[in-house]
Amino acid sequence: MYSIEMVEFPSSSAGTSGAFLEQAFGWTRTAYGPDYVDVQGGGISLGFQSDAAEQPSTPLDVIRAEDLDQARAAIEVAGGVVTVEPFDFPGGRRFHFRGPGGSQLAVWRPAD
Repeated sequence: MYSIEMVEFPSSSAGTSGAFLEQAFGWTRTAYGPDYVDVQGGGISLGFQSDAAEQPSTPLDVIRAEDLDQARAAIEVAGGVVTVEPFDFPGGRRFHFRGPGGSQLAVWRPAD
């Protein structure tokens, strides 16, 4: 089963973005280094990326999957194109893709 689990945003300061939501809404933030903050509490995880080499140009919906290979095969059969090969990060593994209409999305799976 697939579900949208998080949205990642570009930010000039991941720490400031996370602190703002923590202060404004009481949500919890977790920093994964100086350039990435995850915020929980709004019903969906929000990620803020301030590393210019890593950040998306627009908000990036991230879809959870139990099997990345299976998800990739289904995406490619449906006409999607992988734009960022699978990579590991704290908490799991993911890849990015572009759908036929040009939208950028990502698929991730939690670490075992």
